[in-house]
Amino acid sequence: MRAPRSTAAALLALAVVAAGCGRGGGSTTTTTSPQPAIGAKGTATTAASDLGFPAFATKNTTRVGGADPIADAAAVARAVYSGSSRVTRPHAVVLADSRDWRIGLVASALMSSPIRAPLLYADGPKDLPAATKSALAALAPTGSKEAGGAQVVRVGDVPELTGLHTTDLRGADAFAIARAVDAFQAAARGTTSDRVVVVGAASPEYAMPAAAWAAKAGDPILFTDKDDVPRDTRAAIAAHQQPKIYVLGPPSAVSDKALTQLRRLGTVTRISGPDPAASSVAFARFVDGNFGWGVVDPGHGFVFANTRRPGDAAAAAPLSASGTYGPLLVTDDAVTLPPALNGYLLDVQPGYTRDPVRGVYNHGWIVGDAGALSLDAQSRIDALLEIVPVNERASTSPTP
Repeated sequence: MRAPRSTAAALLALAVVAAGCGRGGGSTTTTTSPQPAIGAKGTATTAASDLGFPAFATKNTTRVGGADPIADAAAVARAVYSGSSRVTRPHAVVLADSRDWRIGLVASALMSSPIRAPLLYADGPKDLPAATKSALAALAPTGSKEAGGAQVVRVGDVPELTGLHTTDLRGADAFAIARAVDAFQAAARGTTSDRVVVVGAASPEYAMPAAAWAAKAGDPILFTDKDDVPRDTRAAIAAHQQPKIYVLGPPSAVSDKALTQLRRLGTVTRISGPDPAASSVAFARFVDGNFGWGVVDPGHGFVFANTRRPGDAAAAAPLSASGTYGPLLVTDDAVTLPPALNGYLLDVQPGYTRDPVRGVYNHGWIVGDAGALSLDAQSRIDALLEIVPVNERASTSPTP
């Protein structure tokens, strides 16, 4: 599989909303990276940076440089659905409450078939941020038959929208909303999934990678407390009739006591690592039949985000369900790649023997501004994604 290279058109779509803060009116820029623009002239000494290189794109990476998840979600939605024609517009869009990272996380599943709805964020029941408003107008969803004709699926406590056909998914808390999203997705698909993903409701750093998988496969994300599985989650899993239950994260996020309760509802498998980065790598490598990424070789897409911004997981989820596809890998360090990420990218780095044109390529989406992942970190990722001669790949082990 060959990953397509970054294009000026994609950068322009990202630049519309990604360079500034999603909550503001669009005039204030809080990122240290320059805003890319089309039309820089060769007479300008700053032409390369004006076009967005290397802060927003390198040869193997593209950055969605929002200062917050609201801006990132708007940029990703525009990158996935350019909206230049009816064919490139989504049937529906998800509008989720950004105040609780769990709401967007479970709503990521609606990016999967059949609805294929990208996610935008609201900031509570009254505030529709400028970036979201602009993206929604540009996306102009056509209406989803599987969602009852809805153009917007409102998840959680978000503003009313005039002039658009909407449907609401609500609940008393995140556990109930997750159950509602699961039931809605099952109705749209005409069947329940035989797999569910369970994550700790208080452990976003371990839960984030679930969003990418849910967007690709449509498997629901459900929450549990560390030591006790809530009633709504038990009821949601029971509706799947003894499914395979995949738990993301170590016992510090979901304890063995909770796993014992889950085993009464289905077959349980824990996927984890000693830290969030290692856990995301374990999930990227994992495969069980039709479940899991199974990315253990070159030729794939990857998405990178910082655990300090859990809302970015749902914002970026459409990138894992389109284009180059690929798992979400997380870090808690904006400057230095964790050893688990560094080692994993070395393991799957592409190589060639005679001609790189005949090889396969990796591509990475960098999510967030320099405060989330620095230019140094992006450059390091770019180097690890680059196709290299096989003898060089085998004989060198660059340090983070």
